[in-house]
Amino acid sequence: MPTRLDFPTLGEEERLWQAGYSAIAGVDEAGRGALAGPVVAGAVILPLGCAYTGIWAEVKDSKLLSPTQREDLANIIRQEALAWAVGSASAAEIDSLGIAPATRLAMARAVESLLPRPAYLLIDWVRLTQINLPQESFVKGDRRIVSIAAASILAKTHRDAELVALHADYPHYGFQNHKGYAAPAHLAALAQHGPCPHHRHTFAPIRRDETLFGD
Repeated sequence: MPTRLDFPTLGEEERLWQAGYSAIAGVDEAGRGALAGPVVAGAVILPLGCAYTGIWAEVKDSKLLSPTQREDLANIIRQEALAWAVGSASAAEIDSLGIAPATRLAMARAVESLLPRPAYLLIDWVRLTQINLPQESFVKGDRRIVSIAAASILAKTHRDAELVALHADYPHYGFQNHKGYAAPAHLAALAQHGPCPHHRHTFAPIRRDETLFGD
């Protein structure tokens, strides 16, 4: 049964609004632990002074929502937010940079796409030192902070749609089902077919088994 901790609040946004910041962006990522596909970040600026009602009382960590719930909420977030954006880093960029720098790159791309430009960032886990804006990082921010939870929903739905689209070109991997994560069916397909260009070749078990795959 859901608990109060499953539902984020506007406490951090309200604190910053009262301090004079009008455009506060919540930032979160999806796909960091997958074996294939990009890492995707969402960024959401709530309307200044919005109330904890409607969509902003319904959002929560995307991992706690069903695919249908995420899609429905994402559509409303895009309509109701002051601004929103997504950014991504490809599997090739993840292999080149490493997952942590690539995650920061995806987040930076999302933040830099926001109009209006945010005045303050609320980020799940990560600090974006390459962006010259005041910011705070929170452990499990997607469970505590409305704007971060909204960003997590946009990141997750956008990434899922990309993996579903990849299925058309690479149907034998089953991307539409597991979205690039290490599900048994995905591991079995990798063992049979080897990785495709959208796999992360620096991630185990792909890195460990590259010689078996014939690369």
